Amino acid sequence: MANVDGAQRRARPLSPHLSIYRPIVTMVMSIMHRMTGIMNIGGLLLVVAYLTAIAMGPEAFDTMSGLYGSWIGRIVLVAFTWSMIHHMLGGLRHFIWDTGHGFGEVRYTLSRMTLVGSILLTVTMWTLIVLFEVF
Repeated sequence: MANVDGAQRRARPLSPHLSIYRPIVTMVMSIMHRMTGIMNIGGLLLVVAYLTAIAMGPEAFDTMSGLYGSWIGRIVLVAFTWSMIHHMLGGLRHFIWDTGHGFGEVRYTLSRMTLVGSILLTVTMWTLIVLFEVF
């Protein structure tokens, strides 16, 4: 806004920022839900790259399988698995909220269950993958 009468501008308060609010579990889980959504996009690009390698022939497939089978590839795949599971459980938590349930103090329990459940399901899934030598 232009200074019409030559008077000096008053200092106005700034809008509240994240640093003002104390982080609570539901706020952290909301941020995590957005982050896992972005991670899922990256993971799906890896799936597309793998399917493209299958379509390109045995050499490309062997190269991609070697990459995904390396230790860093496994770490990325475990992170992608956790991301998918965490995002799914967060979506289920939002679905519960959409039905009008899970508010009040229960929302903290649901948020913790999302985090713990995603870790437990990821560990269980990858334990089974390693035990049965699926990958």
